[in-house]
Parts: sequence; structure tokens; C-alpha cells
Amino acid sequence: MTSGSPRSVTPGSVIRGLVLSCHPIPTLAVTAISAGLAALAGLSPARSLLLVAGVFAGQLSIGWSNDAIDAARDRVSERSDKPVASGAVSPRLVAVAAGIALLLAVALSLALGLLPGLASLTVVACGWLYNLGLKATVFSFVPYAIAFGTLPAIATLALPEPEWPATWAVLAGSLFGVSAHLANVLPDLDDDVQTGVRGLPHRLGAKATGVACPVLLGAAALVILFGAAPATGPEVWRWAAAAVLLAVVGVGVRIGLARPAGRGLFLVVIAVALSAIVLFAVSGQSLS
Repeated sequence: MTSGSPRSVTPGSVIRGLVLSCHPIPTLAVTAISAGLAALAGLSPARSLLLVAGVFAGQLSIGWSNDAIDAARDRVSERSDKPVASGAVSPRLVAVAAGIALLLAVALSLALGLLPGLASLTVVACGWLYNLGLKATVFSFVPYAIAFGTLPAIATLALPEPEWPATWAVLAGSLFGVSAHLANVLPDLDDDVQTGVRGLPHRLGAKATGVACPVLLGAAALVILFGAAPATGPEVWRWAAAAVLLAVVGVGVRIGLARPAGRGLFLVVIAVALSAIVLFAVSGQSLS
């Protein structure tokens, strides 16, 4: 089949296109982080499942809306990795899927209660605002900072006796969010600039962004490790864990300097974020 031939459309190809269009790695990563936070907050299995379902639906809506909104821009950039741009799935279908997922996110989030529901929908709103235009401004990092900083609040506000999360948890989440933004945008810097998108990473440049990403990541991990330390002071294992995490951050800086456009940094961000949650879990401290 030549490149100009119409693409064969089958149910399987449409499903595959929808799966790839939802940005599966970030969607699953944020959902997994929300599941970890629900467990750390001590939510019941039923409420944890409801929280995770709401976050997952919200992330699906963000991923699908991104590809639907950027369809024309992605075609100009010849993004073969985007199913909408390559013709594997129509922009209309992806837009409809985004709308359905958004309605599900609203229903599932509010089923948790007003406060946790509003926190969950704040995360969704940040993603949509980013897609609708903030990504092209110097404030492109703001939706990520707010959304990731709000994630712990969904879990703690969903408790039988709602509580605000600890300040260190919000700060760590925001730092992780900005780091994830930088890592996520890095591979697409050149394509974005060609189509008029100039967010904060584009203004900083590839190498500066590649260095800032792991540095912010390391700062977030240290906030988690020592912000959750008992009043008597950090135990030895925290210092050991910090040393390991800083070594990983050092690797990230080297990657950022040598190959800032690679996907390696984004995978490092996800790995360290999940590792930090595990380390916090074994510390036995409270999220609120």
C-alpha cells in the first residue's frame, strides 16, 4: 500500500488508534501514582477504586483531547507516532472519546464527595487548559505544577474525615509535575516550534530543559524523603536512599546534556516518582 492510499480501517485498528491516542504511558503513570496515594492515605478499597477510576477517566480525556486539538498541527509535523495524524483514527472519534471520558471523570470524581471531587476535576481542568492553549505560553508549566500538587489532596480529602495533605506532599507533587512537563516536551521541541508552540521548555532550550528536568526531579524526591521524616530526625536509610536517588538524577543530567530529545528522561521521571512513593510507603509516615 502506498503512502497516498486510503488506510484500511478495522475495529482492531480503531481500538489500537484510540489506545495510542490517549497517551498511554503518562495516563497509566498518573493513574498508578493516584492509586499509590490512595493507599498511603488509608482509603478503603472501594473508595480507592472509585478515586483511581475517576483519575483514569480524567487522564483519558486529557490524552484524547490533546490529539484531537492538535490533529492539524501533528499532520503538518508529519507525526507518524500520532494515530490521528497518520489517519489510523479520525479526529472526530478521538474528540467524542475525550468528551465521553470527561463526562465519566466528572461523575466518578463527584461520587467521591464534593471536596475530593473538585480536587480531582482540578487536575482534569489543568490538563484541558494546557491542551487548549497554555502549552504555547511561558506559563506552560503551571497546569502541571497545579495538577500534580493537587493529586495528594484527592486522596486525603476522600477520607471519612477530610484533611488537607501535608505541605511537603503538595510541594513534592508540584516539583514532579514541572519535571514531567519538561521531560514530556523535550522530544517534540523542534516540531512544536515549527507549528508555533513556544512553551517554557522551548524558550529555555533543549539542554537547559534537559538539565532542569532531573534537577527538579531530585528536589521532589528529597522533599518526599525528608519532608516525611519523623520529628526525631531522618533515619540512616533515608540518607542512603537520597544518595541513590541523587545518583539517578546525575544520570538524568548526563542524559539531558547528551541526548535531551530522547525519551529516556521521561522514563526516569516516572521511575523516580514511583520509587519515591514506595520509599514513603515503607517509612510509615502520614500523607496529611
